[in-house]
Amino acid sequence: MTTSQHILACIDGSAVTESVCDYAAWYASKLNLPVGLLHVSDIPVSTRRDLSGAIGINSRQFLLEELTELDEQRAKVVNSYSDALVQDAKSHIQGSFDGVSVRIYQRHGKLLPAIEHFKTENRAVVMGRRGEDHKNSRINIGSQIETVARASDVPVLICSEKFKEPSSYMIAFDGSKTAIKAAWMVARSPVLKGLQGHIVMIGNHNDTAKQSLSATAAQLEDAGFTVEAHHLSAADAVDGLLKFQVDNHIDIMVVGAYGHSKWQQLFLGSTTTEIIASTLSPVILVR
Repeated sequence: MTTSQHILACIDGSAVTESVCDYAAWYASKLNLPVGLLHVSDIPVSTRRDLSGAIGINSRQFLLEELTELDEQRAKVVNSYSDALVQDAKSHIQGSFDGVSVRIYQRHGKLLPAIEHFKTENRAVVMGRRGEDHKNSRINIGSQIETVARASDVPVLICSEKFKEPSSYMIAFDGSKTAIKAAWMVARSPVLKGLQGHIVMIGNHNDTAKQSLSATAAQLEDAGFTVEAHHLSAADAVDGLLKFQVDNHIDIMVVGAYGHSKWQQLFLGSTTTEIIASTLSPVILVR
């Protein structure tokens, strides 16, 4: 059956490109969808500038022609690199995942407009973040990922480490609307079905939150998921979630992303970004 939908894999040639391809192909295989490989070339603005008055007319014209040639050469190199990158990525997916078809998309400009160009086709978006170099660097990790996640109506999977097929997952839960929506998304999708699931709440000991935790776990069980609910105490919610993940060898985390407005975040910070910055396991963001 032909479908217009795909799992969009945003690749850039960095060290996490292979991981992005693998997680996108894994995600696509669960939904019987193709992978859409997206590479966005951000070609620098021309180096030409106004040289009037600095040199003679003839010399200036000669230099402008030279700069034009350099611009053209730069564009050719960028395009050639993009061609090689997407073909290598396609070959990698087809050699590693039987039955997953691949589409290729190459665009110029910025990442977010390129992703939004495929808004109606995107079932999920997969992005990489840099690994150990930027671990705990909230600014470097958060900016572009947050921009994409806030604009996306579909789940955004963030990965960095070498691909490992998930056998377990956890939902970070705090009783908020975004956390409930994240669990609802899991219940409606076959992507995580068949994996051992955990829904984990740290602190938040009011009765309403406890009831919400129990109701959400029951909703997942009713949908055919194997899931355990955990209500734990910890001084810091992020530390508690990450400790549970490590202690229980959780392969993938689902987080209701960016529940606060950007103005609130200026004062409160972002739990979402803190989690992404502090774990090397893949994270699925849901808004």
